[in-house]
Amino acid sequence: MKETDTICAPATAIGGALSIIRVSGLTALQTVGAVGTVACQEAEANTVHYGHIKDGGRIVDEVMISVFRSPRSYTGEDSVEITCHGSRYILKKVLELLIQHGCRMAEPGEFTLRAYLNGKMDLSQAEAVADLIASTNGATHRMAMNQLRGGISTELSRLREKLLKLTSLLELELDFSDHEDLEFADRSELSNLAATLLTHVGKLADSFETGEAIKHGIPVAIAGKTNVGKSTLLNRLLGDDRAIVSDIHGTTRDTIEDTIDLHGVTFRFIDTAGLRMTDDEVERIGIARTWQAIEKARIVIWLTDAEPTEEEAAEMASRCKGKRLLAVRNKIDLEGGEQEKDTPTPPSLRISAKQNLHIEELKEAIYEAAGLPELQESDVIVSSARHYALLASAHDDLERVLGALEEGLPGDLVAEDLRIALDKLSEITGGAITTDEVLGNIFKNFCVGK
Repeated sequence: MKETDTICAPATAIGGALSIIRVSGLTALQTVGAVGTVACQEAEANTVHYGHIKDGGRIVDEVMISVFRSPRSYTGEDSVEITCHGSRYILKKVLELLIQHGCRMAEPGEFTLRAYLNGKMDLSQAEAVADLIASTNGATHRMAMNQLRGGISTELSRLREKLLKLTSLLELELDFSDHEDLEFADRSELSNLAATLLTHVGKLADSFETGEAIKHGIPVAIAGKTNVGKSTLLNRLLGDDRAIVSDIHGTTRDTIEDTIDLHGVTFRFIDTAGLRMTDDEVERIGIARTWQAIEKARIVIWLTDAEPTEEEAAEMASRCKGKRLLAVRNKIDLEGGEQEKDTPTPPSLRISAKQNLHIEELKEAIYEAAGLPELQESDVIVSSARHYALLASAHDDLERVLGALEEGLPGDLVAEDLRIALDKLSEITGGAITTDEVLGNIFKNFCVGK
């Protein structure tokens, strides 16, 4: 990858009515001018022009050409976007002409990488571009937009300023250690500042659990004995006949998974094999996978059609430690009466999947069980595993700093841990990254053209 190359790639999915081809680099204006009828080198910045792409004397397509000049472009370089018709042939032909005139095809994420290298965005914002493209609901879109607008960057900038203040005070103590009468800050003030930083970094790191759940969907396992209506409930929740429904016990032999959105958040529902004793080897494998699904779930819907025994309740509670367990009674349409007042489960968790009774109430209970905070676009939520790892490590460093200050250890030891924590926070936004390998790992999963 050479940063001096002029690169090109489709910036839209192939197969639509229109396609956009993005060109960026030192010779972008000249190259597009050479293959089309628009004199891009003479065009004003941020203007759109009607023209043609030509192959010799033959017109390939009618196009709209948008001209952007450095540094006011996505990449910070001279850039052109060619809007042509969505024909695969036209797209292929325009790209061939651009390559013939000196372009090369862009690698995945190379446009955004150049934007980062040219100072158009920091690394956390660059990563948010991929998250924004991949967003599938309101919550993931809000998280990505907040990060793209610099939400995490701003929060980290505030933390770094406080860290730098703490580091500067310690460095001054070291520089003037021979002057016992000089005191730049007492240890209690330094400890209070370190404790505040530790709390803020910990809060950011703790938000990763919520961010990860929102980004990848909250896993919900539907568990219970055979023939209690798990597959019927899955179909009812999804609004589709996703799972096979039968009165025969043991129909579901494996986990079946699909998703729905509740209040803008994706929930991944997993229908599992019925729990029972069986000699069928395939069914036993399915039951083992049921327990595995429960282990990975954040919420477990324990579906029954009769009052469970104390032993069954104890086993399910034991299996679901650390998770939200919703005990749901199904088939209330067959009970022939109203709910008894001493029934331990509330009315909202007594349903009939077959008759669609109380399903909406169950959905609300599932959403509430997720325990998600009410997110605003201004909320800073960490959703990147890379960011979380760096924040968690910086949190450990700050814990050592606080402990060292409280124990009265020498300032040089404290300052070293502070510098390490600063470097880790800087690496989130790209300030401390120096190797191409790290950048390559970050951008390798971007789509071509972005």
